[in-house]
Amino acid sequence: MLRKMGEAVARVARKVNETVESGSGTPDLAECKLVSFPIGIYKVLRNVTDQIHLITLANNELKSLTSKFMTTFCQLRELRLEGNFLHRLPNEVSTLQHLKAIDLSRNQFHDFPEQLTTLPALENINLEENEIVDVPVEKLAAMPALHLINLRFNPLHAEVRVIAQPLIKFDMLMSPEGARPPPP
Repeated sequence: MLRKMGEAVARVARKVNETVESGSGTPDLAECKLVSFPIGIYKVLRNVTDQIHLITLANNELKSLTSKFMTTFCQLRELRLEGNFLHRLPNEVSTLQHLKAIDLSRNQFHDFPEQLTTLPALENINLEENEIVDVPVEKLAAMPALHLINLRFNPLHAEVRVIAQPLIKFDMLMSPEGARPPPP
């Protein structure tokens, strides 16, 4: 177990160093078997957090993100968290005032992460393949920049399907009722 964790940390360190050296501002920590965001990364990236506009943490084993993560990387434009075990977001997600896109597909959300409705720049929300039954349609309708929300393969209430259409001015992707995602 400890060796496995050491390997994950080494992989992350390598990827973070590449980010810092290249000055790319897009740490890609996908498929690092992370169960949490490594605290040490904050130190390594502290001088470049302003330039980081995209973080990819896809296909890890994350169960949660901390408020420190949100407040440290408040310049993010895109956050890719698909394929984890997340079921909620910290309230500090509201500090991501520049966020345009968030991918939370293939996680374990039962409740729609309502903090997202407070983000003025958010254009694209992907919540495909979660367990969401209810959606705050009125709050979503009030979001100024929202273009697309993907809710395919969620067990949505029938009311959501009915209420949403007349209220919204963005694309809302939904699967036919009872549709199952294709096997991985």
